[in-house]
Amino acid sequence: MRREGSVTAVSWIPSESVTGAVFRVPFEVGLSHYDEPPPEVLSDIDALLQADRARFVNHLRAWIEVDDGVIVDHGHEGAGRIGSTTLRLGRQDMTFAAIALPDRRRAETAGPDAVRFEQTAGGRTGVPAPRRVSRPPFVQFAAPLAWTTLTLTLHADGTQHFELTGASPFPRHWVYDKDRRLAVKSATIDYQQWSTAAFGRHTPWGDTDSPAFVGEVESALERELSQQIMRSGTKPKIRRLRKGDHLTEQGEQADELFLLLDGVLSVDVDRKAVAEVGPGAVLGERAILETGRRTASLTAVTRCTVAVADRGSVDLEALQEIAESHRREDTAT
Repeated sequence: MRREGSVTAVSWIPSESVTGAVFRVPFEVGLSHYDEPPPEVLSDIDALLQADRARFVNHLRAWIEVDDGVIVDHGHEGAGRIGSTTLRLGRQDMTFAAIALPDRRRAETAGPDAVRFEQTAGGRTGVPAPRRVSRPPFVQFAAPLAWTTLTLTLHADGTQHFELTGASPFPRHWVYDKDRRLAVKSATIDYQQWSTAAFGRHTPWGDTDSPAFVGEVESALERELSQQIMRSGTKPKIRRLRKGDHLTEQGEQADELFLLLDGVLSVDVDRKAVAEVGPGAVLGERAILETGRRTASLTAVTRCTVAVADRGSVDLEALQEIAESHRREDTAT
């Protein structure tokens, strides 16, 4: 009997993810563009890339052959795919073909009844990116490399699990399960580190991979509200936190709503951690809808980027639904 499985990573550039005044210029003047968030369910990978809605895709597909509970054969399929990059110069568009690097694959037994498959895929845009870097030769002209490393473990009984075990510090990486539903996402982006270090041997095609810090997927309603916050008539303020900084303190008076754009925040009630949240989380809704006071403290576990909006920027009925689904404070003991 053949058992099959798959996992897919989609890499894209969210708004507000590029830091540094010089690096942001191409995005702010319209030469380059941020990407719309990928769909919750992937239907057509090629169409996503052709529409310039994602930078690259790592699709790992594998199978095992099982005979009387014993794995007798296995195979590794799927591949990385990388899209082109379009620059807009006035009324004209210029499209640059991307440069894909060879997929790196390996498979190994994981106990008596499972096989673990690993695949690294990625490459670079064809657009030149002259910049200073942190290692010799201290200047680079080719764009930095971007990649993801996925693992997929298939068991003889038909169960399977996957991980995003490595990824470039930029851009954002979303991971989809065998049904092509969004399952996890990379929680942090570091454009400066990526720009200055992701070249040469300092990549999986040399001797280094970067560990991936992953976060849970927010609700569909939170994704909808995040679009409202970022696209409302009033552009939200952007706050950047260092690790250990407090975004809110329990009990303080407040009427602002937060959308976590990047990083991980700890939710603490009565000085006890009750949850950690990642990019896409909408926070602070209970202070707006109820007492006007913060019901939890929010502390940066990593460097964070947060959009700060007022209550008029979102649908209050939808905000009420989010408040009902959260209520982490009520379950804290």
